[in-house]
Amino acid sequence: MPSPTPVPPRDRADTPWRSEGAPPAPPPKKRMPGGWRGLILTALIVYLITNLVLSFFNEGEEPTISYTEFSKQVANGNVSKIYSKGDAIQGQLKAKQPMPDGGKGDYTKFVSQRPAFADDDLWADLTKQNVVVTASPVVVQRSFLANLLISLAPMLLLVLLWVVIARRMGSAMGGGMGGLGRKTPPKPVELEGAKRTTFEDVAGIDEVEGELNDVVDFLKNPDEYRKMGARMPGGVLLAGPPGTGKTLLARAVAGEAGVPFFSASASEFIEMIVGVGASRVRELFSEARKVAPAIIFIDEIDTIGRARGGGAAMGGHDEREQTLNQILTEMDGFSGSEGVVVLAATNRADVLDPALTRPGRFDRTVMVSPPDRAGREAILRIHTRDIPLAAGVDLAQMARTTPGMTGAELANLANEAALLAVKRQQKEVTQSDLSDALEKVQLGAERPLVMPDEERRRTAYHESGHALLGMLQPGADPVRKITIVPRGRALGVTLSTPEADRYAYTEEYLRGRIIGALGGMAAEQVVYEVITTGAENDLEQVTNIARGMVGRWGMSERIGRLTAIPSDGQSPYGLSAAPATLDAVDHEMRRIVDECYEAACRLLRENRDKLDALADALMASETLDEAAAYAAAGIPRLHKGAPHG
Repeated sequence: MPSPTPVPPRDRADTPWRSEGAPPAPPPKKRMPGGWRGLILTALIVYLITNLVLSFFNEGEEPTISYTEFSKQVANGNVSKIYSKGDAIQGQLKAKQPMPDGGKGDYTKFVSQRPAFADDDLWADLTKQNVVVTASPVVVQRSFLANLLISLAPMLLLVLLWVVIARRMGSAMGGGMGGLGRKTPPKPVELEGAKRTTFEDVAGIDEVEGELNDVVDFLKNPDEYRKMGARMPGGVLLAGPPGTGKTLLARAVAGEAGVPFFSASASEFIEMIVGVGASRVRELFSEARKVAPAIIFIDEIDTIGRARGGGAAMGGHDEREQTLNQILTEMDGFSGSEGVVVLAATNRADVLDPALTRPGRFDRTVMVSPPDRAGREAILRIHTRDIPLAAGVDLAQMARTTPGMTGAELANLANEAALLAVKRQQKEVTQSDLSDALEKVQLGAERPLVMPDEERRRTAYHESGHALLGMLQPGADPVRKITIVPRGRALGVTLSTPEADRYAYTEEYLRGRIIGALGGMAAEQVVYEVITTGAENDLEQVTNIARGMVGRWGMSERIGRLTAIPSDGQSPYGLSAAPATLDAVDHEMRRIVDECYEAACRLLRENRDKLDALADALMASETLDEAAAYAAAGIPRLHKGAPHG
C-alpha cells in the first residue's frame, strides 16, 4: 500500500471518470459562444430593449393639443410646418410653448385633430402665415412590426429566462436535460510532473502482482503476443475484502505499463433517467480507445453488475440493467475493445452476473486477501516512509500483533501513531505510540467514565474470566492485554491475538474460542451468581462461531457434512435447507454452547484462586500487559485473534 497519491480531477460534472497519463486533448476550436442562434437571440434582445428605452424617452415629446390651441398658434404665426392626413394634423412650432392645460415642460412638435364640423378658413390662415404644408409626416410613428415586437417583449423575456434556467439545470444534471442533450467530448487530464503509482508502491500482495504482471507485459509488448496468436485479456476482476488494495493495484498496473488510466465508480454511471448510464459507458470506452492501449478501472462494480432477472423495475429494462448491458457489449460485443483492458474491483464477487465473469470479458478473477505477517511488515514500512521513527521501533513486532489487518487498516494505524506523537509533542514516533495507536484502533478510544467500585470489581472478574480461560486452554490465542478502562462501548476489554496467521481452524480451537468468549459470563455466574448485560458482544461472537460450526463447516454429527446456512451473512436462517434441518441446526448450536458454558464454569471453579488473583491485579493496575497478566494469574507462558468485551 502506498502513501496517498494525488487523484486526478474530473474535467466535467457529467464525466464520471478520472484519467491520468493520457495525452492532453487538442485545444478546442474557438467559436462564437452559442453559435449563430446565440447571436440572433442577442441581437433581438438588444433591439427590443432599445425600442423599449426609446419609447420611454419619446413619450411626451409629441403631445396632443386641442384644435383651439392649434388655431391660436397659427394665428400668432408660431407654426412653421404641418402635415395633414384626413382630419389628423401633425405640426411643428417655430418657438417652444408651454404644455397646454397645465402640463409640465415645453413642446415643439404636436398632434391635433380638426373637427368635422369646423367651418373656418384654415388654408387661408396657413397661407397668410407662410406655414409650410409638407408631404411627409412631421412626427414619424413606429411601424406595425416594431409595435408588435414591443408588445411581445415581455413574453420573449420570459422565454429567455426559461432557457437560461433550463440550461443551468441541464448542466447540473450532466449536459442538456439529464445528460441527454449536448455532448462535449471530455478532455483527458494530464498530471504534469505527478509521479504515477507502480508496483514499488505495493507490498504484501506479491502473488497478486504476479497475476497482474501478465497484463503489464501484454500492454508493453503487444506484438510479441499477437505473433503467438494470443489475445489481450479483456478484463481482470479484483475481488477481496475492503481495504486490501484493489484500487491501488489497478493504478499500479497502469503506472507500471505506462498507459493511460481511466478510473470511475460504478455508482457514478447511474442516473434517474434511463439510458444515461449506458451513454456514459459508451463515451468512456470511446475515450479509452482513442488513446489505446489503455486501462479502464471500475470500482464497486457489483453496484451495476448484479445478476439480472431479479424482478427489476420497468419490465427488466431499468437504468442499472441498461448500463450493465452496455458494459457487456463494450467488453466483448460487436463494437470490440481492442487495446483496452478493463479492471474492476468488488467485495461481492458472488453476486455478479454470469455474463460479466465469463471468459472473454473478465478473463481472470484475482483474489486480493489480507496480507500475511511479512506483507504487513512491508506495508508498514511503506506507510512509515514519511514518518520519523525512533531508533527502537520494531515494525516486525507490530506486524506479528496485527493478524488479519488489511493495508488500509495498517495505513490508519501508522497515521494514528503519528497523530499521537504530535499530541505528545514528540519529534519522532516511538514504539509506545504504535502500541497505543493499535489499542485505539482495535479496542476503541478510552472513555472518561467513573464507575462505582462494585461495578469495577464485577468488570474485573468478567475480563479475568476471559483471560484466564484463554491462558488455561492449550492451543488458545495468548492473552496480550487486559484492561478495565472503558473503551468504545465496552466497560473492559481482553485482547488475544495468535502468534502466527491462521488460515484453517479445528473444531477444538473453535470450541476454545467459544469457551473463552463465555468466560466473562461464567465468571460472573461463579463469583456473583448473576448475569449482566455486559456479555452482549460475547454472545454475538459465540452465536456466529456456533452457527458456522454446525451449518457451514460440518462439525455436527447430527447435521452431517452439508451446508445448511448460507455464507453471505444476509439471511442466516434463510430457506437454504428444509425447516426440519434448520430446527436441527438450532438444537445443535444450543448443545455446543451449553457444553462450552459448562466447561467454562468448571474451569473457573477449579482455578478460583487464579481468577481472584487476576481480578485483584486488575483492580490495582486497571491495565495488565501480557507478562503482567500471566504473572498475576500464576500461569507459566508456555504457548506463544480476537478481542473479547
